[in-house]
Amino acid sequence: MPHLHKKMKKGRPYYYIREIARVNGKPTVVSQVYLGSLERMLELAAGKKEEYVKVQSQEFGALWLASMIDREIDLATMIDEVIPRGKGETGPTVGEYFLYAVFNRMVDACSKRALPGWYRDTAIREIRPVDVEELSSERYWEKWDRVGEEDILEIGRRFFRKLADIEPPSAESFLFDTTNYFTFMASDTESDLCQRGNNKVGRHWLRQVGVALLVSCDNQLPYFYREYEGNCHDSKLFYRIVDNVLESMRSFGQSGRLTIVFDKGMNSDDNIAAIDARKDVNFITCYSPSFAPELLRVKDEKFTVLDTVKNRELREAGKVEDLLKGYRTTGEYWGKARTVVVTYNPRTARKQHYDFDNKLFKLEESLFVMRDKVRKRQPQWRDPVLVKARYEGNCEDLHLPKDLYDLDLEVEKGKLAMRFHKNHYRIGRYLDKFGKNIIITDNMDWESERIVQASLDRYMVEKSFRNTKDDDLVGMQPVRHWTDSKIKCHILTCIVTLAYLRLLEIRLKRSAYPISAATAMENMHRLHSCLLWSAGKAKPHRMIEEPTEIQAQIFKAFGHVVTTGRVLQTVGS
Repeated sequence: MPHLHKKMKKGRPYYYIREIARVNGKPTVVSQVYLGSLERMLELAAGKKEEYVKVQSQEFGALWLASMIDREIDLATMIDEVIPRGKGETGPTVGEYFLYAVFNRMVDACSKRALPGWYRDTAIREIRPVDVEELSSERYWEKWDRVGEEDILEIGRRFFRKLADIEPPSAESFLFDTTNYFTFMASDTESDLCQRGNNKVGRHWLRQVGVALLVSCDNQLPYFYREYEGNCHDSKLFYRIVDNVLESMRSFGQSGRLTIVFDKGMNSDDNIAAIDARKDVNFITCYSPSFAPELLRVKDEKFTVLDTVKNRELREAGKVEDLLKGYRTTGEYWGKARTVVVTYNPRTARKQHYDFDNKLFKLEESLFVMRDKVRKRQPQWRDPVLVKARYEGNCEDLHLPKDLYDLDLEVEKGKLAMRFHKNHYRIGRYLDKFGKNIIITDNMDWESERIVQASLDRYMVEKSFRNTKDDDLVGMQPVRHWTDSKIKCHILTCIVTLAYLRLLEIRLKRSAYPISAATAMENMHRLHSCLLWSAGKAKPHRMIEEPTEIQAQIFKAFGHVVTTGRVLQTVGS
């Protein structure tokens, strides 16, 4: 039955109404309501209503959630062990500066210049006390000037070690991929990292920095990353760091055979040889159809339906026409016998065929327009070299090969004549690759379904990269730093943020509330706490807004509840 319960805090008594019942034969607190001090209880008994002379609302929920994730890692202490406070140094430590940057990027990423203003509107002083004016961009540059390249590497090693301790990867496969992030750095600014290259979002005229990432196949957490020059090709970067990547897999992965999964852009002879040299590491990679056209011409009857999770779902939905199929064989690649699996996705093939038909129609229309201009002998349409160049330019704009049409340009009776017709053989060869993917592995004893699923799981690291380019969460792009050392600090901050958001999803899923980190942060971002100043009292007291059902579930997942008195408490306290 309910009873009055007293707790002593800093020598002062505080009271609760608590109800205890037997759960599984043991006395357990099933309900607890905070009443407050004796004075507040007397006011409640007398029916006295408090009058508030001032109210201040602050963002609370998302920042509180970010701090709960950090409790498992304690990032600030970890970094401070690598870079201790200097003699006469004041204000937050280097580790705390990193931590406050991570909190911001978990909730609502903004620039360092805007950071103090952002924190002023939050309940950070309640969650992790700090003088927000100390979080200025000037102070960040001053603190981050102390962070050297070796410090970044050591912090990364310790962070991933701690991550592996609390969430050890249980799968035997790791996923590796690369991406790049554009900057607005001026051409004359000195930087080894920021170079022009093939930008993933098409901003080739901007300088960029590359990032490589290793993600575990089971929990989707990162366990290694490396920043690199924006003009470095993926295969050259992989060769440069392959030993570090494989060592991280061995350090954090389970014992026994491990497999690294990567895209075809990194499967050079040197890289495969480096993996072959490690007897305890295997690989799965995609292979360019251009180097194995005979595999694209395998007859349909040789393909069999694969027993994958997605195929089972498609069967249940009655979509048997969309089932993924596979053809397995062996061949010599990179000097050794390998297992080869060619997959065929009918749904992807239909989409590609539809897009191809539209593009081919547009190309044909442009050819008719070109022929008309040639016949009319319009200026700049009399030179066959220029006309052919315009055709090839149209092909490039449509991302089509230049040999799908045969173009004849001849001078007849002193005039240029233009004829064209489809090259049905080349079109047929182009259609052969639709919906198909070539996978090569040295896991000769793996079933085809297992090989295909591991290759398909590359979407996990691609998803991680998409998350880093989100404007609100993580926000790694565009990189708004102007020195390589600050860029490296920024990238470390974003990788930690990415890991924290994934940890949040794991914790919610284990609490039977599987929602994305973006959904959780969006909902908690709307939860405020209020500082209330009563008449005649100098010190305010804090109340939490009434949580929504989603917010209450998130609090519950982390062992907290908002009482009827709008006070946040741990369950059972």
